[in-house]
Amino acid sequence: MPTFTWKGRNPRGELVSGTVDATDDHAVADQLLAGGVTPVAILAGSAVATAVGRPAGTWQALRQPPVNDEDLLLLSRQMGTLHKAGVPLLRSLAGLQASTPKAALITLLADLRNSLDQGRELATAMARHPAIFSPFYIAMIRVGEMTGRLTEAFLRLAEHLEFELDVRQRVKQALRYPMLVVGAIVVAMVVINLFVIPTFATVFAGFKAELPLATQILLGVSGFTLRWWPLLLATAVAAVWGLRVWLATPAGRYTWDKAKLRLPIAGPIVMKATLARFARSFAMASKSGVPITRTMTVVAQTVDNAYIGQRIEQMREGVERGESLSRCAAAAGVFTPVVLQMIAVGEETGELDTLLVEIAEMYERETDYAIKGLSASIEPILLTVIGAMVLVLALGVFLPLWNLGQAAGAGR
Repeated sequence: MPTFTWKGRNPRGELVSGTVDATDDHAVADQLLAGGVTPVAILAGSAVATAVGRPAGTWQALRQPPVNDEDLLLLSRQMGTLHKAGVPLLRSLAGLQASTPKAALITLLADLRNSLDQGRELATAMARHPAIFSPFYIAMIRVGEMTGRLTEAFLRLAEHLEFELDVRQRVKQALRYPMLVVGAIVVAMVVINLFVIPTFATVFAGFKAELPLATQILLGVSGFTLRWWPLLLATAVAAVWGLRVWLATPAGRYTWDKAKLRLPIAGPIVMKATLARFARSFAMASKSGVPITRTMTVVAQTVDNAYIGQRIEQMREGVERGESLSRCAAAAGVFTPVVLQMIAVGEETGELDTLLVEIAEMYERETDYAIKGLSASIEPILLTVIGAMVLVLALGVFLPLWNLGQAAGAGR
């Protein structure tokens, strides 16, 4: 029978550890829980005793990769499957903790188990980790616990996270080629400005010829860059830092979220993805039995857009005053006629949840199509930028060389 090294906390919260012989880690967890000890880590063999018994240092903790959305998706799907099979929450968390190799996830699961062992609800335990669990996630878990539909809540959250990750991955794939081209353009401009043009400036100065205006501008820009590059670098860093600080403020985020909906190419994609997120989140919360006012408060935090979130909050205030949802949605001014029509029909027929799911699926498909064509939409802009670079180089560098060659030929 294999030996397991374990580490846990007793009913008084003290850290205890030891070794035990058992068939698997689940049996070890059951033995510890039966003895009043909440397991923190269970590892096979005695060689890991040092790793289990010694707390991680600060540097090691900083090097640990955090819990990301992929981990949360897998956790949601596994918890839904285990809960559907009738496995208790504590045992489910213990099994996942013993089977995951990620240190940050082990710490998270251990804290959730400690909170449950102290009598807290699962949603309350998750609320202790706002960097991992969003307000929408916590609200869905709380509703699942209140209504006895925790399995359904976990599975719906897994579907929601899967859609979010799929959209992000498609956007990254679509932007990969344009970003490589833009990066190559930036590197080329830096090399030309710092190394190529100064060399040509020496050649031009030796001939004492009058240079074209485009060449004089290029030489002026190159000289300014070489002379003041520390100041330019500091200004760029300060500008990026200031922009990040401004976007972290409520006013900055609101302004940026409103502006990005009006961008020429990305704006329609962001709008469709946001509407799909709104419809999917609204349907999930409504199906789970969340009151409509509470649903709209949660959905306003889920859409990940401060501008549209504020409009949804205005809708909630209208509903609280007794107005219909369709009328409040029309007054918000951010929904398309299709969404407004579906909401109105859903209110009249009592099938609002079903129609919202159809809206979400429709906009998810449109978002998918738009993302697939994103590269094709950006290519003309990239070609224009590259053409402008070639024109600048031709006028600023090769034209005076041509003139100098003609002058040298004429002087023979």
